[in-house]
Amino acid sequence: MPAALLCGVLLYLSFPRWSLSLLAWVALIPLFFAIRNLTPRRRFLYGWICGLVYFSGTLWWTTLSMHRYGGLSWATSVMGLILLAAYLALYIGCFSVGAGAVLGQSSLDGLLYPPLLWVSLEYARGHLFTGFPWSSLGYSQYRLLPIVQIADFSSVYGIGWIIVLVNTALFRLIFAFRHRGAYPYVRREMGMAMTVLVLTWGYGFSRLHQPMASQRGATIAVIQGNIPQDRKWDAAYRAQTLERYRHLTEISLAKKPDWVVWPESATPFFLEQDFVYQATLSEWTRHRSFYLLLGSPSFEPAMPLKLYNSAYLLSPETQQYSRYDKMHLVPFGEYVPPAFSFINKMAHGIGDFVPGRTATVMNVKGIRFGTVICFEAIFPELVRKFVDAGAEIMMAMTNDAWFGDSPAAAQHFSMVVLRAVENRVAFARSANTGISGFIDAWGHILEETNLFVEDARVARLSLANRKSFYTMYGDVFAMGCLILTLGMATRMFYRTLKELRLHKAGA
Repeated sequence: MPAALLCGVLLYLSFPRWSLSLLAWVALIPLFFAIRNLTPRRRFLYGWICGLVYFSGTLWWTTLSMHRYGGLSWATSVMGLILLAAYLALYIGCFSVGAGAVLGQSSLDGLLYPPLLWVSLEYARGHLFTGFPWSSLGYSQYRLLPIVQIADFSSVYGIGWIIVLVNTALFRLIFAFRHRGAYPYVRREMGMAMTVLVLTWGYGFSRLHQPMASQRGATIAVIQGNIPQDRKWDAAYRAQTLERYRHLTEISLAKKPDWVVWPESATPFFLEQDFVYQATLSEWTRHRSFYLLLGSPSFEPAMPLKLYNSAYLLSPETQQYSRYDKMHLVPFGEYVPPAFSFINKMAHGIGDFVPGRTATVMNVKGIRFGTVICFEAIFPELVRKFVDAGAEIMMAMTNDAWFGDSPAAAQHFSMVVLRAVENRVAFARSANTGISGFIDAWGHILEETNLFVEDARVARLSLANRKSFYTMYGDVFAMGCLILTLGMATRMFYRTLKELRLHKAGA
């Protein structure tokens, strides 16, 4: 039991705010020692406990969102966190069952099956029940750029695969030293793991020195208004909110950006329906001659009413605008799944949004860009849709005020780094309370703001000049891992059945 707890703590510490990323490379070793000779039920329990600590540590900020902005009591908010962590921990429990079944084998199955199983379960976690891939293991390495470059063909899953491979090889090496002859091929296995690690590192250094962007670029301003969450929709602060964004934007216009980005839901009104404010913003963009990308809710006056979380591009040249409607909504934040309709009676502030259907690519001065809103940036396959549709640069707008003073903002920002590398496309990110900033196609963080300050940043980003393997073909690596995992599991199952039959026959 202490080993499972230690594993969970080490995994937690490898993520922001601690960001002790090297711990991830040894975090699973205590769990492996603990589960090697246990029954499947005990292995699952140990893995589940590890996952409970791991996800409770990285997701404790959800209690702030539920209590402060959802109107739930502290007790109910903590229970919500426990239930979420308990669900996510099921995947670590399943991993523990599968990994523990092969750790005692001297064949290569004992080395290769755990990392394949880990990726398969992370991929499942990112897609089942609308998906929640937060705290995927690869994100812990977002500042270790030579390692994360492999994401341009494997997505974030490939980084997790290598981390688990190294953990498994180190465990088998340590165990072999403690128990002479336990793994006769352990040196070969360790050599294989180190070769993969060196090749990954070499690939990363090679990629970091290769041109990944064209000579063309765009100068972009991101605005961080730092509007308190409890004031965003207060009509008494509407004029004050817009004045703050206007002031910060005027500062950025001195550097002549091609366009300016405001955060998610920056306007405290429905842009399309509030004709006075719409005319004010349109006249301002025409007068100052700049494009403005901003977040605003929208709706279609149909029956029933369709409410969207949208991004608008206002042009100084025409009264027409482009609009993108958020496609992947936040469950229990922007909508309540039908099976959980009773939650509406418990919490306040849960929206009733419907998802958009199209990855809209907008155009400014011949430059094509896509926009993801908040939660969408954590999904590799969704960002890929925009780049595959022709986006040469990506915008991310979010309102992370929900997270309070917690590691969540840094965790959210770290995922955008991987989206940039996966698709070899630069990102500009505007967040209401931070972290706003710029990331290039190699994953370098060019600029990042502090939390809870008013800020305006301007940077020139190069446009993408190629489509990565991941952009063109998607989650081939993860699907390959899933197929191999199922194949190896099936083979081991039939092998076990055969051994049981032979044992019974011999008896």
